[in-house]
Amino acid sequence: MRFGTFSYNQARPWVAERQAFEELLAQIELTERVGFDEAWFAEHHHSDYGMLSSPNLIIASLARRTARLRMGNLVSVLPLYDPMRLAEECSILDILTNGRLNVGLGRGVPKDDIKHRLDRETAQARFEEGIEILERAWTGETFTYSGKAWSYQDISCRPQPLQKPHPPMWYGVHSVQAAERAAKQSLNMVSLDSAKDTRSYNDKYRQVWSALHGTKPTPKLGVSRFIVIADSDQEALTIARRAYPVWHRSFYFLFSLRGGKPAHPRPAEFDKMMGIRQAIAGDPETAREFLQAQLAESGANYLVGQFAFGDLSLAESLRSVQLFSKHVMAKLTATT
Repeated sequence: MRFGTFSYNQARPWVAERQAFEELLAQIELTERVGFDEAWFAEHHHSDYGMLSSPNLIIASLARRTARLRMGNLVSVLPLYDPMRLAEECSILDILTNGRLNVGLGRGVPKDDIKHRLDRETAQARFEEGIEILERAWTGETFTYSGKAWSYQDISCRPQPLQKPHPPMWYGVHSVQAAERAAKQSLNMVSLDSAKDTRSYNDKYRQVWSALHGTKPTPKLGVSRFIVIADSDQEALTIARRAYPVWHRSFYFLFSLRGGKPAHPRPAEFDKMMGIRQAIAGDPETAREFLQAQLAESGANYLVGQFAFGDLSLAESLRSVQLFSKHVMAKLTATT
């Protein structure tokens, strides 16, 4: 069992942007000190939902502030990148982090990430071909590629990543079909959906993986949850009920401007998020019981906690992380 954190760095008008980034770095540094394995960052554009339009800059900033923590994006919106340019950048980051880079990839979602004259079909082609090109680029060979979206003639990637054959690649999933694609491409994956839905993704992944690779160990199949931990259930609930609506307004920011709704909507109240079992606020034992059940039901072998969201203060987020590491992490490791 491994543990990661997931960060948005949402816009908070009452917090200076420079301060917000300093707080993000402080949170990530703490997670390494207390035993987390990974830090993940969400790429978003043109929205209060997240100020991490270039998460790789955060990873570069953390390269010398951390020594053990693995870092990556969930996800880099691949259709927005020239894949050769991304391959080069990731190679540099892998070197700077001494081989601690994870590469999370996704197609992006309408009205949030894909705003650059890319329709769904175009974005899908750029995504699928982009993965092929990244893998070709990281072989170190000179190659030619001709596809619907991308074409290169006698091109190579310099420098090459430190990890061989390349940094682990990850995928955010919302469907059984996506899980099947991830298994065929040997991608690790993380789900934000219900434990029941996540179980269907993980079962499909394991089925396809077994058919292709036999008894070879399965990659990481993760689940992510909002987590607020305090000294008592009531204290944690009070904090979460205040912070979550701020996150929710940011989540719907672009839809409130342009209409429509997200492909994967979320309820407006934290209690309803707990009702659909995608969030927890409580003391350490309450959190442990919930998360242990989620891991069992979903069949996940990896947990990503969202400890910083909405208007949670730095102190509140750090306290959650500390309580999780001290009272929850070891027990989850021992029972999963």
